[in-house]
Amino acid sequence: MRGLTGEGSPRTRGSIQAVSAALAVPTALALLVSGCGAGGTGARDEGPAHADSVAGAATPSAAPSKSPDTVNAVKLVKDDPKVAPEVKRELKPCAADEYPVDVSYGNLTQGSADDVVVNVLTCGDAVGVGSYVYREQDGSYENVFKAEEPPVYAEIDRGDLVVTKQVYEKGDPVSSPSGESVITYRWTAGHFAEKYRTHNDYGKVAGESATPVPAG
Repeated sequence: MRGLTGEGSPRTRGSIQAVSAALAVPTALALLVSGCGAGGTGARDEGPAHADSVAGAATPSAAPSKSPDTVNAVKLVKDDPKVAPEVKRELKPCAADEYPVDVSYGNLTQGSADDVVVNVLTCGDAVGVGSYVYREQDGSYENVFKAEEPPVYAEIDRGDLVVTKQVYEKGDPVSSPSGESVITYRWTAGHFAEKYRTHNDYGKVAGESATPVPAG
């Protein structure tokens, strides 16, 4: 899920509707009669997919009716005075015009348009150095959340903002943190409030031995 993107292009996926072969013949004549006047649109899915979103496809959606235009996430972050200078320095092309940003859209703040979640990563090892949420307000985007304590990564999960922060103990290499803290935020009274927090300690990889202690 994490990786290089262009300048903030959203990801879209189509959907396929299966029709039973047993109904194909009885409905063929009806299609011939009404087909000329029929029309439809494909489903648009932005951000992580969940099984319950498929099961509830027939239920009226609570998502905003207005979808955002393609957002230039790189410009959004670079022009944002709330973003730390060191994060902006990391925001440079890794190859050609490919910037190390992940962008997702979803309804987090109950606004009239989807919110934009931007994660800024490092080019070499894709470590998250900054996570931000932008809310559409009067035609522009306002920074309503930021987390800049790396490694950090923010995601949208069923209308909540979930931020994962990896935890390092003394001597841990960058590739092997000791654990992670997962914090769930919910939009409440005009701001994100922490609702849940869990901590996971990573077990040692099979075959990995503990750091040897010098003999006395």
